Amino acid sequence: MTTKTLADKVAIVTGASSGIGRATALLFAQEGAKVVAAARRQAELDALVAEIEADGGEAVALAGNVRDEAFAAALVETATGRFGGLDIAFNNAGTLGPMGPTSEVLLAGWAESLEINLTGAFLGAKHQIPAMLERGGGSVIFTSSFVGHTAGMPGTAAYAAGKAGMIGLMKTLAVEYGPQGIRVNAILPGGTDTPMAHQMLDSEEAWAFVRGMHALKRTSTPQEIAPSVLYLASSASGFTTGTTLLVDGGVSINKT
Repeated sequence: MTTKTLADKVAIVTGASSGIGRATALLFAQEGAKVVAAARRQAELDALVAEIEADGGEAVALAGNVRDEAFAAALVETATGRFGGLDIAFNNAGTLGPMGPTSEVLLAGWAESLEINLTGAFLGAKHQIPAMLERGGGSVIFTSSFVGHTAGMPGTAAYAAGKAGMIGLMKTLAVEYGPQGIRVNAILPGGTDTPMAHQMLDSEEAWAFVRGMHALKRTSTPQEIAPSVLYLASSASGFTTGTTLLVDGGVSINKT
């Protein structure tokens, strides 16, 4: 019988309706966690919960916008009220935001992108950490990006700024709450076949270019990224905090 890595743990996963968030929510549940699945689309969340329950897991869905502080609080209240506490938070919800030359980016698009990618992460952690402290510790994980960290890509100013800011937030939280047993880390995925990626890459030529950027000369699937999130959520990473974990197929180091 396989030991479930997250047995008796409670986890929040945002951006859980598709892509990396959905794959991670499924994996967390398979590994024994009780999952609070969050995203804007109720129907997709309900389908996710049904899939988890059909596989013998436990999950609850809550639809809302991570830009809303009341939603961040409600997710924690759901975790504690339904499952008794909170141990893990995967703050994964995000957006590409406006794409194109920085001088043409409208302030409204810039602000919306930062609110979702950076402020959403802040609001999540702000409410998650106190609940984790009541359990004696926990793991907070963000989805950042190599964009704005190890590489600059034209036309991505708002996205890069939000994801880079998230790394600063992560490091600050790691040192603030490390003495109290809270670990805080970020994954930095490479090109991954998600609905968001298809918003940006609308042709085979574009996908071929992105595959060529990686040392592995391919892109990833959400199911290939999720185990890295599981590692950061589990006791296997008990001495890991303040880390930017590149799960990027070598895009950050490739020059060929």
